[in-house]
Amino acid sequence: QVQLVESGGGLVQAGGSLRLTCAGSGRTFYSMGWFRQAPGKEREFVAAISWSGGTTMYADSVKGRFTISRDNAKNTLYLQMNSLKPEDTAVYYCAADTRKGIVVRGYDYWGQGTQVTVSS
Repeated sequence: QVQLVESGGGLVQAGGSLRLTCAGSGRTFYSMGWFRQAPGKEREFVAAISWSGGTTMYADSVKGRFTISRDNAKNTLYLQMNSLKPEDTAVYYCAADTRKGIVVRGYDYWGQGTQVTVSS
């Protein structure tokens, strides 16, 4: 059974940091990514990473503040979020795909999400 389980969300003040973790199981995942959905808004792309970790992609809104990384030995994906802003408040979802390269849409598998709330 394929599973993606996120953790690490919470409440943080503006300017603070959080590290999200996504533990995968059930198969090998190639491209992996993070998305988020704020109340009343559509889910949006945040960041993605290739299998080797050598290629990453970020939404303009998080460039320079967020860093995506992975540990393939542990089948785990990370999102380090620094300099958080109130507009980063959302449910953050981990996504994984069987396609190689880097994927920004149409992921095969999704986690259940973890809430991130940034207070001003």
